[in-house]
Formats: sequence, structure tokens, C-alpha cells
Amino acid sequence: MKIALVHNQTPETLSVAAKFKEMCLSEDIKIVTDYPDLVVSIGGDGTLLSAFHKYEDQLSQVRFVGIHTGHLGFYTDWRTYELAELVESLKKDKGESVSYPLLDVRVKYADEEQETRYIALNEASLKKMDGTMVCDVYVKDELFETFRGDGLCVSTPTGSTGFSKSLGGAVIHPRTEAIQLTEMASVNNRVYRTLSSPMIIAKDEWIVIYPHKEDRLILSVDHLTFKKRRIERLVYRIARERVHFARYRHTHFWDRVEDAFIGVKKNDRNERTKEW
Repeated sequence: MKIALVHNQTPETLSVAAKFKEMCLSEDIKIVTDYPDLVVSIGGDGTLLSAFHKYEDQLSQVRFVGIHTGHLGFYTDWRTYELAELVESLKKDKGESVSYPLLDVRVKYADEEQETRYIALNEASLKKMDGTMVCDVYVKDELFETFRGDGLCVSTPTGSTGFSKSLGGAVIHPRTEAIQLTEMASVNNRVYRTLSSPMIIAKDEWIVIYPHKEDRLILSVDHLTFKKRRIERLVYRIARERVHFARYRHTHFWDRVEDAFIGVKKNDRNERTKEW
């Protein structure tokens, strides 16, 4: 097996990465940079996003697994004290994986004839640098609303626990084939109205956004930001590619959600441990 390591530069992560690399090499697991079978992310969810975009042109051939050293590990299944167990799983690897939908973003810049394509693991957002953003929102080929506000966010099911959730979006199970549109501080009064609610878009539908003013817009795709480009049109739909995570053990999605945002079960377990 050939694996690639992607990690952040914190002291803890650097120590874990060095130890993990040594353990892999001692088991004849090859560490490579180009065309790996598996990408191991060491850090937090931000590090895994970086790993995803580094290898986004190889999504049909590569799987991802994360070792958690950050503050929130929604994508990172493994803890730093489980390195030996992970190496054993790598040695016994049979290609097991679970796959989730991605977001296809097509942008028509004013100074280019062809669309530019991006892929997002979590979400893509559009905001105005200053003032109110005004744009027409279409679902498929039908005008749905004229939006006025700070911005719009379109997320994947796996991204629904991130920025979209902070905007009041629903948490969507990652096996759901859908994308979600959420609003940022929409303007609603007697003159201007928007839905002012998250929208779940089916897999055979798409969203088109036409900004009324093409300049001073900020486009973000996951952790990547694109500024100072005049945007005529954006089209969002479920991508033909999917992201594949190595599946060595199963963690129920709603257990992840509960652990990340509520933590009652963890507290209950700790209290029971004290009682014992």
C-alpha cells in the first residue's frame, strides 16, 4: 500500500506525524507524495480539507482517513493514542470505503469565455465585500427569488454540520443525495422578501445565481477564497465525483453529531465512570 501524509505544523501534529511515519515504514507501508492509494490527514478538519483539495484530481483512485489532533474532528476518526491500531488496519486493508456526495460549482467570470469549475467537500459561499448583495436565485430554470442580504451558502450533506449549520441550516445525513442553500442575514420587509429559510435541493436539480452587480464579490470554496473577480453567474449541483473515506470501523453519523455539538453521552459516560 502507498500512503500520502498531509499534516499541519503544530508541535503536537509534527510529533504524531513523525511517529506515524516511522511506524508505517517499519511495516513496509510506502510513504509517497504522488498517486497514493490512501491519504492520511493528521490534524483537524481543516487539514483534511487541505488534503482533499490537494488530491481532488484523483478522487476516483484515492481514499482518505484522518488522525485527530485538532479542536474538532468531524472527518477524523482516529485519535493519537490509536496509531498502532490504525497501522494494523492499513496492513489488513482490503479497499473498504464509504463515499459521500460533493458539490460541483461552475463560475462564469466576466473576463473569461469558459466556465471555471470547483469542487467542494463542505460548502461554497458568495458574499459582498461591502454593502448588500443582490442576486437572482434560480432553481433549475425557474426564478425562485431575488435575494438581498449579506450572502448565500450552498453546502453538501457532510458540510451541513459546518458553516451552513451556523446560518441555521439543517444537519443532513451524508448518505442523502442533496445540497442545501442557506441565507446570510437576508433583508425582509414590506418591499423585499426572501424565503428566509434553508432549502434542500434534490439530486436532479441545481441552483443558479445571477449577481446584479458583478464586482466586489467574495467566493469561498471550502477554505479557499477567490476575490477581485467579476462574477456573472454561478451554478451549483451535486458533483459526478464522490469522496471516499477508508472504512476500517464504523462510527454512526448521529453519534458524531451528538459528540460534536451536544456531548451529553460523553458526560454521562464520565459520570458513570466516576460512580464505578
